[in-house]
Amino acid sequence: MVFPNNRMRRLRTTDSMRRLVRETAVAVDNLVYPLFVRKGNRLKEPIESMVDCFHFSPDTIVKEAEEVAKLGIPAVLLFGLPGEAQAKSGLPDKKDKTGSEAWAEDGAVQDAIRQIKKAVPELVVITDVCLCAYTSTGHCGLIKDGKVDNDSTIELLAKVALSHAQAGADIVAPSDMMDGRVKAIREALEANSFKDIAIMSYAAKFASAFYGPFRDAAESAPDASTGLTDRKTYQMDPANARQALAEIALDIEEGADIVMVKPALPYLDIIYRARQRFDCPIAAYNVSGEYMMVCSAAQAGLVDKDAAMLEILTAIKRAGADIIITYFAKKMAKSFSKFV
Repeated sequence: MVFPNNRMRRLRTTDSMRRLVRETAVAVDNLVYPLFVRKGNRLKEPIESMVDCFHFSPDTIVKEAEEVAKLGIPAVLLFGLPGEAQAKSGLPDKKDKTGSEAWAEDGAVQDAIRQIKKAVPELVVITDVCLCAYTSTGHCGLIKDGKVDNDSTIELLAKVALSHAQAGADIVAPSDMMDGRVKAIREALEANSFKDIAIMSYAAKFASAFYGPFRDAAESAPDASTGLTDRKTYQMDPANARQALAEIALDIEEGADIVMVKPALPYLDIIYRARQRFDCPIAAYNVSGEYMMVCSAAQAGLVDKDAAMLEILTAIKRAGADIIITYFAKKMAKSFSKFV
C-alpha cells in the first residue's frame, strides 16, 4: 500500500502507541555492572578517568554489590588490581613478570568474591580472567623473546580462573585473547569438580582505541620498555569480521557458555552476525571510552545523557546482544521507570 492508505506515522501518534509497537526494549535483566577492586580496607576512591566509577577494597565493594542487587541488576563483573595505589601506600609494587598475584588465594578479587557471595548470594559474580593488571609488563601474557608467549600464558590463566571458582565465582571471563585458553580453563574447572562454573569468553575482543579510561582505571597500560607498546599481536584487527566469527566458533567449541564482543558500538555488525549464526547467549561490552564519550558530551551540554544512554543500549540490544556490560547499568536501573 502507498500513501494515503499507508501512513507510517499512525503508529507514532502518542507515547502509549509507540510503546505498544516498540520492537526492542532494554531490561534491567540484560545488564551487568563492572566494578574495580584492589587490596586494602575502607577504600572507595574515584577513578579520575571514569565518571562515577571507583576503586573499592573487598570490604567496601560489598555495599556496592548490595545496591546493585537492590536495583535488580543480576550480575557484576569484577576487575582486580594487585595492591593499594602505590603512590599513596608506599608499599612495594606487587606486580611481577608472571602476574602471580592474579591467582593468590588472598587476592583482592578472591576476597571480594567471598564477601559478596556471603552478603548477596543471589547476585551473579563474574570475574575477569587476565594478567595485564598484575604483570610488570602490562601485557595479558608472559613475555618471551620479545613476544607474548601463548602456551605458557594459558596455563597461568587456568590457575587464575580456578582460584576464582574456588572463591565462589559463578562465571569466569577470560579476556586475554590467547589461543586455546577457553579449553585450558574448561579442563581445569572440570578436573577440580567445578563443572557448574560458566565461562563467558571475550571471544571477539578488538585492539580498540576505546579502552583508554579503563587502562587508567586498571593500571594496565603496556610497558613501552618491552618493545610491545600495544596488544595488536593478540587482540583482533578492527578491520576483520570473518575472523571474529571464527574466534567465536572456536571458543564455543572449546567450552564457552557465553561469548562476548568488545567493544560494542563500533562492532554492532559483529554482534548482529554472531546473533544470526550462534545460538548461545551473546554479551557485548559497552566499554569505558564509549561511556566517557557520552559523559563528556553531556557535561559539555551537547547531548542529553539519559537519552543517549538509552539509545546506545537499545542499539546494542537491537543488534542481538542478550547481555550488556555497561558502566551505565546503575543509572539505567535507577532511571528505568521513565523509559517504560
